[in-house]
This record gives sequence, C-alpha cells and structure tokens, in this order.
Amino acid sequence: MEVKAQAKYLRRGPRKVRRYTKLIVGKHIDEARAILAVQSSPACRELEKVLASAIANAENNHNLDAEDLTVERAFVDEGMTIPRIKPRARGRADRIKKRTCHVTVILSDGAEE
Repeated sequence: MEVKAQAKYLRRGPRKVRRYTKLIVGKHIDEARAILAVQSSPACRELEKVLASAIANAENNHNLDAEDLTVERAFVDEGMTIPRIKPRARGRADRIKKRTCHVTVILSDGAEE
C-alpha cells in the first residue's frame, strides 16, 4: 500500500531540494532519516518533516507498521515564483526571483493493494 505526504510552497528553490530527494529514494525509512540527519542543508530539515508526516500518515490513517516502510518515490515540483525588486545604482533595478517548491514523498510497505 502506498502512503503519501506533501508540503506545498516551501521557500526553497526546487533544485536545492531535489539534490537530497535523490539520496533517499529506494531506501528504508530508518536509513533515509539517517541520511537526512547528517546533511547540513536547511532543505534537508524540510524534507525530513515531509518524511515524518508520511510515516505518521501510514501509522495513523492506514494502520501500517513503520518498520516495513520504504521510500518508493520522492519528487519536487516547482511552485510559484515571487518577484522582488532590488534597487541598483543610477535608478536601475534588478529582478530577484524568490522560488518555491512542492515536495511529495510516497512510502510503500511492499504489499499489493
């Protein structure tokens, strides 16, 4: 059975979070948590929260045992981009793109539905 958790509009660029989703796909949840715990990026902390939410969904909503779960898929989609303006010399302005992303983690216990 598959269990999903999603976090939307995270204030991180999608490329920065995708780097860490590639590390945890296909791993057991204990191993995935350990991998994310040793990384120093703030993107890992947010990805770890989504993973914890998916585990809680599996235990509480679907009565699955957390010891049987593996990360089947994890992907990051691009969210909206918030435009900002930074003043520059001689009356000019630079455009700054504040990017957001949507993170989805799908866990599986290996059993067919």
